[in-house]
Amino acid sequence: RSEQARLGASVVEEDTEEWQKDAGFAGLERVGGVDLSYIKGDETSACASLVVLSYPAMEVLYEDCRMVTVTAPYVAGFLAFREVPFLVEAVQRLQQEEPRLRPQVLLVDGNGLLHPRGFGVACHLGVLTDLPSIGVAKKLLQTDGLVRDELHREQIRSLQKEGDTFPLTGTSGRVRGMVSCGDNNNSSKPLYVSVGHRVSLETAVRLVKSCCRYRIPEPIRQVQTDTGKLRK
Repeated sequence: RSEQARLGASVVEEDTEEWQKDAGFAGLERVGGVDLSYIKGDETSACASLVVLSYPAMEVLYEDCRMVTVTAPYVAGFLAFREVPFLVEAVQRLQQEEPRLRPQVLLVDGNGLLHPRGFGVACHLGVLTDLPSIGVAKKLLQTDGLVRDELHREQIRSLQKEGDTFPLTGTSGRVRGMVSCGDNNNSSKPLYVSVGHRVSLETAVRLVKSCCRYRIPEPIRQVQTDTGKLRK
């Protein structure tokens, strides 16, 4: 908890880059996606993966998929301590091998500020790499009074078309993230977008939407495709 609090003090919840302030993201050329995926039935063998895609074409520029041995135990609310070191190493390898392909923003399969202590995987990775980062989750992390109850399900049902959103406001009064309908064929399965580091929530939602060809934004979809291939 003390380490999360220490690192969390460095989280920047606003736009810091010029491309973020442009309506069409002019100047954004490279978007990264990261994920750590476990072998079924094995809690220690996992695939750590990083991909970098061109923007806005969403063409793969760089891939790094490696099997790793995870030794830290899983503790709810502290997943980053188990997974982030491998993702930081992937970013560092990219910096050493192909520095010109360093992503300008990372989309993380997980949460950012939508976390019991406001410091999820996307925040942790963003602070350690000093890269703008965005948390993109497929399920609601129940925290700060946010639960998947009938009211929440009704709000999801109200998402009628691609681009519809509603804020995730906790009982503390703080907006923890945004529910976004990324695909009008999947409005019943929205995305939970939250700030990781060096990006505003509004920009995070706009960027995630712009990266979606399907329900899952392309950088995360591509990284999960790569991890699936390696695990086979």
